[in-house]
Amino acid sequence: MHMDFNLFMNDVVRQARQEMETAGYTQLKTAEDVEEAFAKEGTTLVMINSVCGCAGGIARPAAANAIHFDKRPDNLVTVFAGQDKEATAKARSFFVNYPPSSPSFALMKDGKLCTMVERHEIEGHDPMSVVNKLQQYFDEYCEEV
Repeated sequence: MHMDFNLFMNDVVRQARQEMETAGYTQLKTAEDVEEAFAKEGTTLVMINSVCGCAGGIARPAAANAIHFDKRPDNLVTVFAGQDKEATAKARSFFVNYPPSSPSFALMKDGKLCTMVERHEIEGHDPMSVVNKLQQYFDEYCEEV
């Protein structure tokens, strides 16, 4: 039984990673990956992925759809909470004044946090409301594509 659960979880994780890559997000799997990505100039959207239902049902679809907008972040990256632990911890070290939550989104500009969409703004909401919130932030912080 235990073995089957691990296989199932591996599948869930693989699918969750695949969804984000298909949407155009780069996986950050190490602390170095995070440092390199966050050092880039311009705007970076960070999706903090997780295996929970609200990540699959709301956050990942929102991540995929929000970027079809006239203003969008220059860089799209993702860290996987509970999977890539050091990358997630490194990313969270930039999110000052926000408690760790996953799934969530962080919008960075030139390596500084602009704003976040936290789990409580995702869980129990529909993907469109999360898309709208992300796009409002893109409008505020990002350049025209």
